[in-house]
Order: sequence, then structure tokens, then C-alpha cells
Amino acid sequence: MKNVLVLGLCLLSVMSFAQKGEQFPELQGESLEGTQITIPTDTGDKITIVGMAYSKKSEATLKTWYEPMFDKFVLKRGIMDHLYDVNFYFIPMYTGAKKAAYDVSIKKMKESNRKDLFPYLLFYKGSMDPYVDVLKMDKKDLPYLFIIDESGTIIYATKGLYSEKKMEEIEAALDAQLD
Repeated sequence: MKNVLVLGLCLLSVMSFAQKGEQFPELQGESLEGTQITIPTDTGDKITIVGMAYSKKSEATLKTWYEPMFDKFVLKRGIMDHLYDVNFYFIPMYTGAKKAAYDVSIKKMKESNRKDLFPYLLFYKGSMDPYVDVLKMDKKDLPYLFIIDESGTIIYATKGLYSEKKMEEIEAALDAQLD
């Protein structure tokens, strides 16, 4: 009975991240500089890490990733971090009733003192349907992170709070692409 339970949990784990190996659906967003960026079309020059959130709670949780990602991929403070030449974007998603807050949120962020994050924030306004379905983003209160290769294929996916274990998994996925 115990083996059946373990097998069932493993199967659920695989199913929850079934999007690995699938094409990332096209997403167009606006940077704080006013530039329109389309993922994966405009990011095909290198591997791209995308963090997505579509509720206030998931946006707050996505923020737990800001500093570690910035340190690893922009400041490159670790010994081997210079090996990682990737794009990365954090994407607050404005859908449904939240669309009305889109312009206010962009204006508020532009007034913030976190200008170092500006190049890595991409604001999306539109429907969630293509992303919830294809990317299995079924838990509104969690952020989702994806690593997309140069061709737009998802090579890694995770969700939730930042953890060292998840960062190690991201690095392992990136290292596998470098080999």
C-alpha cells in the first residue's frame, strides 16, 4: 500500500509539471521603459527565465525571487555565476477586473526606488486562458517560474516561494543546457 501511495505522489508530481518540453505560449508585455517585448520571439538569443504572477498574493510571493535572481544573474556574485548569460523577466499579469489597475501599477512602479529591477519587469494585460491551460498555472495564489530555451521550449518549471533547493534546480537545468 505504501508503494502505491509513493507511486501516486510521483505521478502527481510529474503531471503538475507536464509543460516541460512544451512550447512556451507567446506573451507580449510592456517594460517600464515602454518597450513591447514578446516572449519567446524577442528572447530567442539566449535562455530566458520567466516568473509569472496573476494575483496580489502570488505577486508578493514572486518578490521572494527578486533578490536571489538579481544577485545570481545580474550582479553575478557567486564563483560560477559568470557562466549564466540569461534573460529573465518577472511578469505581473493584469487580467479580468485587475486590468483597470494596470496603468496605475506601472506608474507606481516607475516612482519606486527599485530602478535596478526595471529591465527585468514586464507587465502583461490580457487573458489568462492561454497561460493557465498550457502552463498549468492552476493555483492563482502561487507564482510560476519557467526556464525557456532559445527555441521557446520549456526546460524547467517550478512554482511557489523561493528556496535554495529550487535555485539549485534552476542552476542544474541551466548547467545541462551549457553542456
